[in-house]
Amino acid sequence: MFETIQTAPPDPILGLTEAFNKDPNPDKINLGVGIYKDAQGKTPTLECIQRAEKILSENETSGGGYLPMTGLAAMDDAVIPLVFGAGSDAAASGRALAAQTPGGTGGLRVAGDFIKKMFPGAKIWMSDPTWANHKGIFTASGIAQETYPYYDKAAGNLAFDKMTAALAEVPAGDVVLLHACCHNPSGMDPTPEQWTQLAQIAKERKFLPLFDFAYQGFGNGIEEDAAGIRAFAAAGLEMLVAGSFSKNFGLYNQRVGALTVLAGSAEAVAAAMSHVKLCIRVNYSNPPAHGARLVATVLGEAELRALWEQEVAAMRDRINSIRKRFVDTMAAKTDKQDFGFITTQLGMFSFSGLTKAQVHTLRDQHAIYIVDSGRISVAGINEDNIDALCDAIAGVL
Repeated sequence: MFETIQTAPPDPILGLTEAFNKDPNPDKINLGVGIYKDAQGKTPTLECIQRAEKILSENETSGGGYLPMTGLAAMDDAVIPLVFGAGSDAAASGRALAAQTPGGTGGLRVAGDFIKKMFPGAKIWMSDPTWANHKGIFTASGIAQETYPYYDKAAGNLAFDKMTAALAEVPAGDVVLLHACCHNPSGMDPTPEQWTQLAQIAKERKFLPLFDFAYQGFGNGIEEDAAGIRAFAAAGLEMLVAGSFSKNFGLYNQRVGALTVLAGSAEAVAAAMSHVKLCIRVNYSNPPAHGARLVATVLGEAELRALWEQEVAAMRDRINSIRKRFVDTMAAKTDKQDFGFITTQLGMFSFSGLTKAQVHTLRDQHAIYIVDSGRISVAGINEDNIDALCDAIAGVL
């Protein structure tokens, strides 16, 4: 039977990393996959995580049995105030419940399965553009898909008027996928005032918001980056939130995420979570424990929590500084294109404005790996490679 199978096309992002890893060029640059790199091009283990590892090693006596379907309770309890704010009504009223998932991707897939099971006729509306894997995840869940305008490539900014006009036509009962912060791939986010306007549209149209919250802390701050979610919660809306701790805790290979459900009452959220648990059961049964224990330990210890916030701020500041350095370096090397818009974007990603042909030239001639859309992972730029990178980009413009 296997002899009849044709080779699948490579994943547009992870497949690019596979090609990068095989490239023998010692000066190769990977700006494809979304992994934070420090100024030396390394992915650091945060000090707060190192300390949490020590605490766990000193206190754990056995590996333990399976976790519940919803994962580690201590982490689930810590997620809700992190998302909605300490002391928020959502956190205090019992209207929100969280389930640990294998990364943010796992949270999105569980959300997709839950939506298809409970609301089989609902469509999901995604921004144009959106993360490349969103379409695949919701296709696998069997959900019909639509798009709404989001990014104006020509102007390099958020197409907010077109976005709101489209969302004002979304049928009641459909689902709208929103990037809570650090929009992937554009790096453009709504302002707090725009989030409030979007919440009112959601309330009027009666669609279900699903937030992808993969980069909390990498935009404007840990609290600030939850502005959109909190604006929707303040408007009294139900929602799903798929969060990830890969980036802001540096736990890429631990696969720690969460799916949070906010409903109108404690009874409604308990009923919804009972079906989320069934979706988890037939998917992976229950998540792994170690990464969740690390997150729960950091968020549960005041000293470690403060250290984590400092380390997230340091990562955010480096990304923002390299954005400015890139723009300034490009301006010094060429006047063919203004890259100033990159400093208005947030998070790890930016649309560079490079065409598919230019991207392929950079890959073939300079071993610079960028996805075909021209999206770059800003965190992959550092002091050692920025001049060579900008020289090569200037050469293909």
